Amino acid sequence: MKQFIIFVQKEFYHIFRDRKSLLIIIFMPIVQIILFGFALTNEIKDSDIAILDNAKDGASGEIIRRLDASRYFNAARYLHTQGEIETAFKTGKIRLVVVFQPGFRAALLHNNHAQLQLIADATDPNTATTITNYAASIVRDYQSDLNLLVQTPYLITPQIRMLYNPQLKGAYNFVPGVMAMILILISAMMTSVAIVREKEINTMEVLLVSPLKPFLFILSKAIPYMFLSLVNVTTILIVSVSLLEVPIKGSLLLLMAEALLFITTSVSLGLLISNVTNSQQTALMISLMGLLLPTLLLGGFMFPIESMPRPLQVVSNLVPSKWFFIIVKNVMIKGLGFKMVWKETLILFGMALFFLAVSITKFKTRLA
Repeated sequence: MKQFIIFVQKEFYHIFRDRKSLLIIIFMPIVQIILFGFALTNEIKDSDIAILDNAKDGASGEIIRRLDASRYFNAARYLHTQGEIETAFKTGKIRLVVVFQPGFRAALLHNNHAQLQLIADATDPNTATTITNYAASIVRDYQSDLNLLVQTPYLITPQIRMLYNPQLKGAYNFVPGVMAMILILISAMMTSVAIVREKEINTMEVLLVSPLKPFLFILSKAIPYMFLSLVNVTTILIVSVSLLEVPIKGSLLLLMAEALLFITTSVSLGLLISNVTNSQQTALMISLMGLLLPTLLLGGFMFPIESMPRPLQVVSNLVPSKWFFIIVKNVMIKGLGFKMVWKETLILFGMALFFLAVSITKFKTRLA
């Protein structure tokens, strides 16, 4: 155990001696969380929506048909009671719920005015605004078609309601996304050079003759970066709550536990990269190109995954940050518990075990 502690201390010394890397680890998360929290926008298509049709008449049926026929929406679920709306949003798949009042067509014909409600998941405010605008536009088109046939114009008024983020703050979406991006880049990128650095400076021979087992040697490389990543998580949460005014609605303990699991997954991936490369430059290049682009493009926080072609949606399942992004949004923004994120947690746990097992298998106890 004493030897293991010495190896951990040695790795901390390496980190603190490299001032540039330390500067990146500590200050890059703060800069990115502020910049990305205020700056980015996106657009969507093929969003799954739910329908609560209390009217079940010709007018509501025609609007539902037009919504489902558009390239923006898929009528994926039909609800029966008002209480099912919250449950539908908790699944994380439904972006919008359209609610028709009872007697919708009768109100339109006799009063020349009817109402419907558009309830959106505003954890991603840009998406929520876009899809409600699309839905309202489709309703207006139907209204215009009706008015061509009558002298007294009909009026259909959509009532819009935003769940989880009524003020439509962009930070509610980008804080979880940037947290995932920062953790996987720093944890994996910095860890990816840990073992290969020993090869380049010719100290691997000394380490290999030590009595420390490969698993403990790899663990000694991982622990410092896991510790620094947890510091980053704490920093991000403090900045998010204090500067960006993003609340932590769920359990902080669960959020930190999920962050630790994601950090473990990222560090294990970095160790795998470090084991299969022979230079720090190669390890950094693989980390940046192999992790940055998939995280940005396929992680789900910059571009909605359901808007992508089916092959890319399948590939996105291999990106760890996608699952962590879903977890953080559900726990931090929606205030959900473990029973709503256990599938994503299990996937991350499986990824961590796989990367760590392959890292140990690929670790060479002989240089020749």
